[in-house]
Amino acid sequence: MLLRIPHLQSPIPALMKGTVILSHGLESGPQATKVSALAEAAIALGWAEVRPDYRDLDATRDVRRIDARIARALEHAPAQGRVVFAGSSMGAFISGPASIERACAGLFLMALPTGIPGYPRAFSAAAVPMALAHGWRDELCPVDAVIEFARDRSAALHLVDDDHRLGAHVEYCAELFRRFLIALD
Repeated sequence: MLLRIPHLQSPIPALMKGTVILSHGLESGPQATKVSALAEAAIALGWAEVRPDYRDLDATRDVRRIDARIARALEHAPAQGRVVFAGSSMGAFISGPASIERACAGLFLMALPTGIPGYPRAFSAAAVPMALAHGWRDELCPVDAVIEFARDRSAALHLVDDDHRLGAHVEYCAELFRRFLIALD
């Protein structure tokens, strides 16, 4: 049996475990290294993956477009079935509010900004299983704010010796994500 999701090019077997919505960062795209690595991990475990493209919204760098980014993530989430929201940087930031609007099984957040200058709301998320990966040397998103957020939520927090891009820890993050998805079963 195949399930067709309108925005996807190919059908998804109905026996998939769910759908992972992978949101890229502000200066990135849907084929970016980190979200691609997470996609491979999800597919290997029997999850469908969707990677919305936010580049048109990001081109202006206008924080008022954050709400449109959240809406786009939600548009790509299937109406039924399990969903996991995952993202990096701005993609992580929008995954939280999306999790409040659309029930989800979990959140996997990399290089999370807990606030965006000029955006009126701080990061918020549903009370669901959550894991975070963050660089000790993140020059854009202060590590102390992420530690405080994770502590308040009792969320798993993985701190690595890296900067905002987590470029030296792509495979590590993919393995964390794989373990996170396994724990949801």
